Amino acid sequence: MILEVAVIFLAVLWVVTIAMFMGHTKRQRTLATQQVEADSLRDQRIRELARRLENYQGGTIRMGEELHELRATVAPLPDKITILEQRDPSTLSFAQAARLVTMGASVDELTQSCGLTQAEAQLMTKMHGNG
Repeated sequence: MILEVAVIFLAVLWVVTIAMFMGHTKRQRTLATQQVEADSLRDQRIRELARRLENYQGGTIRMGEELHELRATVAPLPDKITILEQRDPSTLSFAQAARLVTMGASVDELTQSCGLTQAEAQLMTKMHGNG
């Protein structure tokens, strides 16, 4: 009788162990599936962030190149301003040339009296007067 009870107890214990093992295996598969999904979402997010980073880097590079070009354009301006400030004060300014144009001065008169180039004098006459 003790042997029969021991065999029944071991059989029940074996069935309970198998059931627990099956439950544990099912939970492990569920966790593995969830982990794969989470990994997939993480990888997708990493690819999106990498793409955005590349866009920012490209924009920064373009901005740097444009800034370099702008610097090259602006660099000679202080020298040009100095040259303009050191011009002979006896020459008339563009504002004075504009007043002469409104008074009827010709292109030749502007070039002679104001020291303007032919193109500057023509521009002044087109902008301020006799056309």
